[in-house]
Amino acid sequence: MTITKTILAAAVAAIAFSVPALAQDAEFQMPEQCTSSTAMGGMDHSAMGHGGMEGDQAAAMDSGMMDMMGMAGMDLESMPEHVQENMRRMMISMPAMHEGMMMEDADVAFACGMIAHHQGAIDMAEVLLEHGEDPQMRALAEEIIAAQVGEIEQMTTWLAENAN
Repeated sequence: MTITKTILAAAVAAIAFSVPALAQDAEFQMPEQCTSSTAMGGMDHSAMGHGGMEGDQAAAMDSGMMDMMGMAGMDLESMPEHVQENMRRMMISMPAMHEGMMMEDADVAFACGMIAHHQGAIDMAEVLLEHGEDPQMRALAEEIIAAQVGEIEQMTTWLAENAN
């Protein structure tokens, strides 16, 4: 997939999923400094009316995201459970990462984008711990979680002290 397609996919997903997707995953909440009206040229995503997406609408958006990620026509439900879980979590962290990177201040954009990026690494490591068996990979997943949690805390603290 080209970088342009990746960026386009992230942009569409961010607009479609940003607020409702984050609300669905209680474990992952972007700091308020990352979801304010300073993202994407002053557009407040909470006012975009995507919160009521259910059933066929949500399935269509999931299908659209799969298309943009080069997975058109794939039957996700027939894939192994770890693949399904990784994809579900990625559909939350990717749009959040894009939204974070759209902040007007470069330092805030970095912190916000990296928080979502690090959450994606944590999510993948958690899926591995749920499904993986290799002791070396499991130990690495645990190390990744510990490191990424610490860095997320550091960036969240920085945002609270420095972002307006």
